Amino acid sequence: MRFIVIAITGLSLMAVPAMAKPPLREVAVIDDALLDLGIADRIRKSCPTISARMLKAVSYVWDLKAQARALGYSEAEIEAYVDSEAEKDRMRARGRAFFKAKGVDTSDPQSYCALGRAEIQKSSRIGSLLKAK
Repeated sequence: MRFIVIAITGLSLMAVPAMAKPPLREVAVIDDALLDLGIADRIRKSCPTISARMLKAVSYVWDLKAQARALGYSEAEIEAYVDSEAEKDRMRARGRAFFKAKGVDTSDPQSYCALGRAEIQKSSRIGSLLKAK
């Protein structure tokens, strides 16, 4: 959850001029990155043998801010996106679908651990935010 809070806080601090652009939910580079952040957070909370790479996570959030800024999103647009209950529900549904597709049994912490170790092993974006204890 801290990853999500950091991401939301970091993204909400940006202020840039508004331009004609798609809603943030349609900007895959931002939306998918936030999903990965949430997935990493869920893995580290659910698996007792995996923790977060907090400095990496903070850097990741700042990179997302820079990307959103470069795309021209205003503070109001970003806040509307990250504060929206509908968007939060949509992101949670995407996370559930991801875990299901990866065969995670959400009632079994070791299932999260196996996924976390696999993500770390393949050096995925999710894995880069995690470390095995």
